Amino acid sequence: MRIAIGSDHAGYRYKEEIERWLGERGHVVEDFGTDSTESVDYPVFCRPVAEAVAAGRAERGIVLGGSGNGEAMVANRVRGVRCALAWNEDSARLGRAHNDANCLSLGERMIPLEIALEAVRLFLETPFEGGRHVRRVRMIDDPAAGA
Repeated sequence: MRIAIGSDHAGYRYKEEIERWLGERGHVVEDFGTDSTESVDYPVFCRPVAEAVAAGRAERGIVLGGSGNGEAMVANRVRGVRCALAWNEDSARLGRAHNDANCLSLGERMIPLEIALEAVRLFLETPFEGGRHVRRVRMIDDPAAGA
């Protein structure tokens, strides 16, 4: 799978670990930075991840920061991106199963690395359930889709 990834300084360590983990499993990863723990502005590194997903250059995106909140907000401003903020395995799984998330946001300061890696695995392997969720996902970009 082709995956775009990006983080600010507070998510840098997990970004590097996740990128290595993905590579070991045969995924193609495009890293949009940052390249250190030096303080940076997260939109600079997270927006290009979301844009790559929206444009179809990546099948999935992963953004990281201290909490994951701002990173998810930036990604979700890009039309066509559905970025789920995950704080445990269930939130990552449900983001895919119920919301057809194509981007995952993680907070390095919020969860242990082992849970972050498991969240990534679930995000990549969980299929969208479809069914009643299709209408709801369509309504994200088009509120009239549920009428």
